[in-house]
Amino acid sequence: MSSAVNILLAEPRGFCAGVDRAIEIVERALQKFGAPIYVRHEIVHNTYVVNDLKSKGAIFIEDLADVPPGATLVFSAHGVSRAVQEEAAARGFNVFDATCPLVTKVHVEVAKLAREGYEFIMIGHKGHPEVEGTMGQLDSGIHLVEDVADVAHVKPAQEDKLAVVTQTTLSVDDAAEISAAVRARFPKIREPKQQDICYATQNRQDAVKLLARQVDVVIVVGSPTSSNSNRLAELSRKLGVPSHMVDSAADLQPEWLEGRGRVGLTAGASAPEILVQAVIDRIRALGAVAVQRMQGIEETVKFPLPKGLKLDA
Repeated sequence: MSSAVNILLAEPRGFCAGVDRAIEIVERALQKFGAPIYVRHEIVHNTYVVNDLKSKGAIFIEDLADVPPGATLVFSAHGVSRAVQEEAAARGFNVFDATCPLVTKVHVEVAKLAREGYEFIMIGHKGHPEVEGTMGQLDSGIHLVEDVADVAHVKPAQEDKLAVVTQTTLSVDDAAEISAAVRARFPKIREPKQQDICYATQNRQDAVKLLARQVDVVIVVGSPTSSNSNRLAELSRKLGVPSHMVDSAADLQPEWLEGRGRVGLTAGASAPEILVQAVIDRIRALGAVAVQRMQGIEETVKFPLPKGLKLDA
């Protein structure tokens, strides 16, 4: 690697308000009720965060049958289906819902419009827990589209009452392209008042667009399962800049930096800053001489904790 390597840090990057809140819910539950606390699905899609919470007494499960009666259960930030909520209530767990409020907003909109007789087209990735949670708000009437080609195959029962919703962590540009195809096929479709893609996803993607113009390679700190982290790496590549995702500093390959004097560094919304600093240390050890922060939006969003976990509770 050439010796004069400069690191440019994206702003904003890393944790968003929904992730902060979800992790704090698990930590507060551990403090208040003691270990173990059960969490349905990874609380957020980050290996470091999950392992850290496991070391404190969190047990991550997919099947509610693995949770003993009377236990405290936390739903992950991605949200859950109505069936999971109902099963948890029937089993009598002490439940705290760490679903990101921006995902809950989509669930509320789906429930409200369904009562008015609407069917839905959901733009999202099949199998992602957020998509399963949102589609699971209804027994039927939600059609998933993953790309523009899927739009042609949607067969709603009627077209007069049709609405579109979106996974909150998609590529902003891809979602806009798919939305345009949906509108072209269903001109009367109802769209959300505010786009479903969350502010943090939008801000991190906007920052990568600025970052990619100024660097020779982009490193994204994020776990392979993290949708929004994957979108950052994809976006950089679409802009013609090589990009690599790392779950930790140990994943960084020195050859990625060969002959690249300007290294851009960002992190998905579920990746903690401690991992970013570890990657900076590793690049410094490989010869980086300077770290510079980009100018960027300062995020001030903060979401309240559920009742029963506040400090005075």
